[in-house]
Amino acid sequence: MCGIVGYIGSRDASTVLIKGLKRLEYRGYDSAGIALINGELELDYRKGKGKVSNLERALRKDSLIGTLGIGHTRWATHGEPNDINSHPHLSESGNIAVVHNGIIENYNTLKKKLIERGRVFQSQTDTEVIGHLIEEIYLASPDITFEHAIRLALKQIVGTYGLAIINKEFPDTIFIARKGSPLLLGIGEEEMFIASDASPVVEYTNKVVYLDDGEIAIVNRNSYKVKTIDDVPLTKEVHELAISLDAIEKAGYPHFMLKEIFEQPRSIADCMRGRINPENGTVLLGGIEDVMDELVNARRITIAACGTSWHSALVGEYLFEQLAKTPVEVEYASEFRYRDPLIGKGDVLLVISQSGETADTLAAMREARKRGALVLGICNVVGSTIARETDAGVFTHAGPEIGVASTKAFTAQVVVLIMMALELGQRKGILNRKKMKEYIRELSKIPSKVEYILEHNDQEIRKMASLFTYAPNFLYLGRSYNFPVALEGALKLKEISYIHAEGYPAAEMKHGPIALIDEMMPVVVIAATDHTNDKMISNIEEVKARKGRIISIMNDDNPEVKKLSEFCISIPSTSDCFSPVLTVIPLQLLSYYIAVNRGCNVDQPRNLAKSVTVE
Repeated sequence: MCGIVGYIGSRDASTVLIKGLKRLEYRGYDSAGIALINGELELDYRKGKGKVSNLERALRKDSLIGTLGIGHTRWATHGEPNDINSHPHLSESGNIAVVHNGIIENYNTLKKKLIERGRVFQSQTDTEVIGHLIEEIYLASPDITFEHAIRLALKQIVGTYGLAIINKEFPDTIFIARKGSPLLLGIGEEEMFIASDASPVVEYTNKVVYLDDGEIAIVNRNSYKVKTIDDVPLTKEVHELAISLDAIEKAGYPHFMLKEIFEQPRSIADCMRGRINPENGTVLLGGIEDVMDELVNARRITIAACGTSWHSALVGEYLFEQLAKTPVEVEYASEFRYRDPLIGKGDVLLVISQSGETADTLAAMREARKRGALVLGICNVVGSTIARETDAGVFTHAGPEIGVASTKAFTAQVVVLIMMALELGQRKGILNRKKMKEYIRELSKIPSKVEYILEHNDQEIRKMASLFTYAPNFLYLGRSYNFPVALEGALKLKEISYIHAEGYPAAEMKHGPIALIDEMMPVVVIAATDHTNDKMISNIEEVKARKGRIISIMNDDNPEVKKLSEFCISIPSTSDCFSPVLTVIPLQLLSYYIAVNRGCNVDQPRNLAKSVTVE
């Protein structure tokens, strides 16, 4: 969840670290801090509650000078967001500084023992234990090197961590370690960069090394060594970053979220590029080609995900069962390993995560692998843990998504699931050549239809949003493929505007939520699926009879829905199974404009972070 940066080279480290923290702020923004070793070989730091911009202003008044340093932007787990609990945390002597992403599960036990031995703690965090523990081990014997002390300390720690550590005794070295929280090393010309993801690094270099769990790196100005926690040297592959600096800038948009909403025609097209052939009606996903026989013969597919990715998984359930006649179960990844799941050889677990680093999803993936299942992944980030640890998978190619509330990642995930279901249906003989051509040709039109929705509805939705800016509650209703879209629309509104909203299968409205409907309740009805249209009209009638304010997402040729609705957002028609990619677009815009009107921080909503790397 938190963001870590580090720099060692010849540049002003403070400038590099602040710029990097700004690019990582979507991972957490409760507090921020940096620590540097200056030219006099002293370790100095600045930190405090609030956003990185607060830290930047403080540094203008009281700067830090040095060419080696580490930084951190926090999403609070242990201890409230305040100046003392901010990272970096120092050892008792002040010689060692630590920044940490993750959770130390046994910190209370370790802390108690350290206090009994005379150590004095300043914060409420779990992280402070790390610096004290390393220092105690290091000072215990002259035969123990600092690197060895780090490894011995990590062997006592239970939990997850991405760590960057500096010691003023070693003014030309940064020590980093990973277990469960992502870290990468950027390789420059006589300079090195450390970060939780590629966004702070891409401005300076496109060469990176990804640390895996149980690995430590000793980083100098023009070299690095990677070892296991047991001191076994490793040779790591150097990867080339595919993202550009432009992709992580706002490009003139007021918010990343709006930019990413409007990028969807391109991101969806990029997701399909080279994978579908409208002329001969085929799909070929190279990432799962080697396991396609196992997928065809699978007894069932289980999909595990969290948040927005869980909603795309629900769409996937409909897709696989309709297009490939394959039984599917959808699981919250956060619950999967805690209920002794019935999964093993002959089963497939498909995990979905934008970042490829979601802690609960990684836990589900590892549990399924341990039990002998084939594990596939859908993620957006090349080099992520899911990309490296799954048996096979498909990248969404949506490009960097900086806004905390996911938009283009959702549509890209759904498009990947569509293509997987189509290819599986084709391989199993469920879909004949004629049907495949129809589906693929319609799928190829989706980017232009998304572009049409954005061009023709943006201003209308903006005006509509002004009428509902201060509504206390929202209800979202959908059926079939668009029930998950109702959940996603409600989640977007909750995430960025802080308005209470619920998504429901429309038929379930009668079983409870209908009690909430009155003239103050906006009800968003997704009525753009042909085979459920008559039923949706009945639901609209039920809402109207109770004076609910009806906002309908509908196709152009649906006069009955239009007549019954107070507000209509018209979208192009498509195959029912592709409709979620279109119906979600107006809901993203509606949430965005309501949040803007309410003065909310759209890109960094309170209490949230982009990549949930703690359980």
